[in-house]
Amino acid sequence: MNTAELTEALKMKALELGFSACGVARTRRLSHQEVFLRSWLNAGYQGRMHYMSNHFEKRVDPGLLVPGATSVVSVALNYFPAEGQPPGTRCRVSRYAFGKDYHHVIKNKLHELASCLERMAGPHQYRVFTDSAPVLERSWAQEAGLGGIGKNTCFIIPRKGSFYFLGELITDVPLAAGSAFQKDLCGKCTRCIDACPTKAITGPGILDAGKCISYLTIELKDNIPEKYRKLCGGWIFGCDICQEVCPHNRHATPHNHEELRPLHPIVHWSDKDWARMTHEEYNRHFKRSASALNRISYEKLKDNIRCATGDEDCR
Repeated sequence: MNTAELTEALKMKALELGFSACGVARTRRLSHQEVFLRSWLNAGYQGRMHYMSNHFEKRVDPGLLVPGATSVVSVALNYFPAEGQPPGTRCRVSRYAFGKDYHHVIKNKLHELASCLERMAGPHQYRVFTDSAPVLERSWAQEAGLGGIGKNTCFIIPRKGSFYFLGELITDVPLAAGSAFQKDLCGKCTRCIDACPTKAITGPGILDAGKCISYLTIELKDNIPEKYRKLCGGWIFGCDICQEVCPHNRHATPHNHEELRPLHPIVHWSDKDWARMTHEEYNRHFKRSASALNRISYEKLKDNIRCATGDEDCR
């Protein structure tokens, strides 16, 4: 088959594997993102995530990650859950963490996609990524034509919303690249900027990660600083506020991925259950089940819970 036919066959396979969208971009240095990234890092917006400064050249040039690479295949996977947490609960978990850790789910699917490409085009040099390496995922998804980046810095797929994981297959197989997405998806809307309790969105498309509730409850290994404790609004792992207020997410529809089905505590635990959680329960429900909540320690999660419930004296 020719390049165009191969590309379409690969996209069809991606959809068969459960991905919601798939596109291709030509591998090149993302010079237009280089200046912004340097400015963002120089402003200290990465907080204590010092690793964001590492491998700068690889972040803007995927050819350094996969020598000889010609194509970046971008995929998106819906994670919007059909079930929610119990009504009225103050201990809120970001929807992306309801089920098993998405890193394993997406990488497994991407390896299957790479194997399919090998069957169709022969042996190839490739690597797969999903939020686990110096790859500018949102930029590549935009280059592949899947959608655009909103003012809240989330990736938005038109008529579908932003509750999507992104992943990449970078390969040396020449594929037919799509057209980059150019449309402004936000217009004059500032709902996400206005709704952020900690004012982490400092301007359209600019996030001061050190103020973001997701950073404060996950990436920051210390307890949540005093000045932010009352602003976190009950979030004990991550935050969805800027996505909940986004008009594009009125189109969000539930996923059907068994691997991402909400774990028992997420859809059944009350605030009292979270507050009484023992170390053994943490291990059983989150560590042994490969939950995303396992990214933070038991002690950190307990402090987030104290912050959410207002029970600061419960140690």
